[in-house]
Amino acid sequence: MAEFTLPANSKIGTGETYKAPGGAKNIKTFKIYRWTPDDGKNPSLDTYEVDMDTCGPMVLDALIKIKNEIDSSLTFRRSCREGVCGSCAMNIDGTNTLACTKYIADVKGDLKIYPLPHMPVVRDLVPDLTVPYAQLSTIEPWIKTTTQPPTRERLQSPEERAKLDGLWECILCFCCSTSCPSYWWNGERYLGPAILLQAYRWLADSRDEAKGERLDQLEDPFRLYRCHTIMNCTKTCPKHLNPAKAIAEIKKMMVERTI
Repeated sequence: MAEFTLPANSKIGTGETYKAPGGAKNIKTFKIYRWTPDDGKNPSLDTYEVDMDTCGPMVLDALIKIKNEIDSSLTFRRSCREGVCGSCAMNIDGTNTLACTKYIADVKGDLKIYPLPHMPVVRDLVPDLTVPYAQLSTIEPWIKTTTQPPTRERLQSPEERAKLDGLWECILCFCCSTSCPSYWWNGERYLGPAILLQAYRWLADSRDEAKGERLDQLEDPFRLYRCHTIMNCTKTCPKHLNPAKAIAEIKKMMVERTI
C-alpha cells in the first residue's frame, strides 16, 4: 500500500487555546484553521471555547463573536448573513457549506472549521478565488445576441423561463468546485461544477443566440470532460442545486449537435 507524507511546511500543528469566561455553563469548542504568510510558521488549529448562552445559533455568529470578543486576528470573509452572497463559504465539520446558514447545533462535539479545500489560502479561512473567477470570465456570463435588439425587454414564455430554475440561484460560493476531486487535480484546465453550471445557465436561456459558439468554447478534453459524475458537487451545494445535472445537459447538447 502506498504511503504519502505531507511536506513539512504543510503539516498542521496545535495552536493557541482560548478558554471560556469563568462561570460559562453552555460551552461549545471551535477548532479553527489558522495560517498567515507573515510569520513563516506552519498552519495550526486554534481552539476557542465559546459561551453559547451569549452567541447566535449559526457558525458565522460564533466566528463573529470570536473575532469581536476573543481574537481579533481571526480572518474570514462574510457579508450578507442570509445565504445569498456566498462570501462565508468554508469547510465546516468536513463539509463545504456557508457559515451563515450552518447551525452550530447540527454538529456534535468539537466543531472544526477549515478554508475551502485544495485552494491557495490567503490567510486563515480566506481562500484565493482568483482562478475560478478568471474561469467564470471565459464563459462570458451574459446574454449574447446578433439580431436587432427589441425596443423593450427580450421576452420569454413561462416554459422557457422555467428552464432557468435551479441555475440562476447559484451564488458562486464555490463549495461545489472545491468538493470535486477532478477540480482538485485539474483546476487550471477543468472549469469545475460551479462554472459549468453557469455555462449551462446561458446555454439554456432562450434569449441567447450564441449557443454554438458557447459549445465550441467548452468542447475540450479538460474544460468539460474531466467531470466523472461522482456527485460531490450536488451533495454539498448549500443552495440545493444540481451542478452534476447541468454538466450532463451540456454533454447531451454536445452529442445532439453532432447527430
